Amino acid sequence: MRGQVLGVDTRSGHGLVAGDDGQRYTFLPEDWAQRGEPAIGQSVDFETSGSRALNIFPLAAAPASIAATAVPHNDRNKYVAAALAFLLGTLGIHRFYLGRTTSAIVMLVLTLTVVGLLVTGIWALVDTVRYLIMSDREFAARYPRRP
Repeated sequence: MRGQVLGVDTRSGHGLVAGDDGQRYTFLPEDWAQRGEPAIGQSVDFETSGSRALNIFPLAAAPASIAATAVPHNDRNKYVAAALAFLLGTLGIHRFYLGRTTSAIVMLVLTLTVVGLLVTGIWALVDTVRYLIMSDREFAARYPRRP
């Protein structure tokens, strides 16, 4: 029978599978027939014995669609963030731009001291390099526009 993993207790390894017949079946770690661990939502093939799922095999995932591989939309630009970090980084302006208000305020307050100015200068330089080497996908995922 085919079904889908509904949940797995990470401590004990016990889990629950929803079968295509509409029934739910429990399973134990030894019922999982592949390497690795079951994941919630994973499609599986299994045998049943009463209310128990036995010999559970994960099914191959469907090929990813082109839309799934597209870069997530983000109206923030990593090059603008890198330029702000390089030019005005000690003031935390790039962090305000990316919606990281708390760390931006910390940078702004630290800049008021000599030691803090050195710390925020290094911090801003690290941020500049990190933004430039980060992929567009990772940047969009890490810094989304929050409502």
